[in-house]
Amino acid sequence: MEPAGPLASDLRDPDRTKPNPWLGHGRQHAHQGSPFGRRRKRGAYLQALGQSRGGKTSKLHALTDGQGRPRVLLLTAGNINDISIARALLQRIGPIRRLIADRGYDANHLRQFLAEQQAEAVIPSTRSRRVPIAYDAVAYKDRNRIERMWCRLKDWRRIATRYDKLARNFLSAAYLAAIFTCWAAN
Repeated sequence: MEPAGPLASDLRDPDRTKPNPWLGHGRQHAHQGSPFGRRRKRGAYLQALGQSRGGKTSKLHALTDGQGRPRVLLLTAGNINDISIARALLQRIGPIRRLIADRGYDANHLRQFLAEQQAEAVIPSTRSRRVPIAYDAVAYKDRNRIERMWCRLKDWRRIATRYDKLARNFLSAAYLAAIFTCWAAN
C-alpha cells in the first residue's frame, strides 16, 4: 500500500518540483475575504451569528425596569459573553439606582462603573473569587422579573427560534414582541 497523499502530488508533472498553486484551494488568492463591491457578502458576525457548541447562535441582552418591562435590547453573536456587553447596555438606559444581575456580570470593572454612577450593585460573587463580595439577598429575589420578561418574549416563536436571517429583522421582531408584552402587561 502507498501512503495517503494529496491528489495534487499525483497529478503534477514528473519534472516539476513544486505543486501547482491552483490546485488544493478554491480561491484565486491565498487570503480569504469577500470582494469590496457594493453587493458583497457581509458575513455572519455582522448578522450577529456566532459559533457555539449548539451551532450558529445569537444572543439577546436586555435591561428591564422595576416592573419587568424591557427597556433596552441588544443583539450579539452567541459566543459573546454577557459581561462584555454590560457597559453598552447601561450606557443606553441612562442613570439607574440599582442593577440586579446574575453571577455572569460579576466583574470588578462593572462594579467600579456602577460605583461611579452611584448605583447599587446587587450581583452575587462568582465561585472563583477568593473573598466573596456581599450583596443584598432580599433585593436579589427581584431578579425573577427579568426571567419572566424572557419567558414572555420567548412565547413568540419567531424570537425563541430566530427565524430571521438578518440581524436587523430579528431585532425588529424582538422590539415588536417587547412592545406587545409591555402593552399586554398594562
